[in-house]
Amino acid sequence: MTPSFRMVASTLMFSAVLSAQAQTGTPVPAKAALCAACHDAQARSSQSVIPILAGQTARYMVLQLRDFQAGRRSNEVMSPMVADMTREEMNELSAYFAGQKAPVQGFVADAGKARLGKLKADETLCTMCHLGGFAGQNEVPRVAGQNYEYIVKQLSEFKARTRTNDAGSMTSVSSTLSAQDIENLAHYMVGL
Repeated sequence: MTPSFRMVASTLMFSAVLSAQAQTGTPVPAKAALCAACHDAQARSSQSVIPILAGQTARYMVLQLRDFQAGRRSNEVMSPMVADMTREEMNELSAYFAGQKAPVQGFVADAGKARLGKLKADETLCTMCHLGGFAGQNEVPRVAGQNYEYIVKQLSEFKARTRTNDAGSMTSVSSTLSAQDIENLAHYMVGL
């Protein structure tokens, strides 16, 4: 990315963040402009491979930011973004995004796959950690209404053990899932 392109991109992101602040009346953390490039100014990413952060549990987001910073979780974009972030900035960003309203998904889940996904979720006891409706709690993420491709990617990475920052819970559960199970679960969760 050239310096002039970075300046234009930064200006556009900052404008989007100021617009979000004007719409919500909530002070936007300074670092949110960096996040807006991928997650958008209100953390409602419309890019299917990027997670929706709006309405996510704050404790989960702080934990993930720390994991990216410490190298326990790796992503070519996120890892460098959080490299110099302070704990205070992580807490501030996470609280802000947790306070944003999650969007209504535009993805239309396949009813048959969603039904099979619910059966698999019940079988694997997903709601023991993620709670009913997959609302999440504490360090366990809200996956209800999350982007479809992001859910598939994360479950696949846990299954392949390329994502392991979960204390073993998700890698254990996902090891029992087939590719079809993962697709069905994603259809179910997106529709919640």
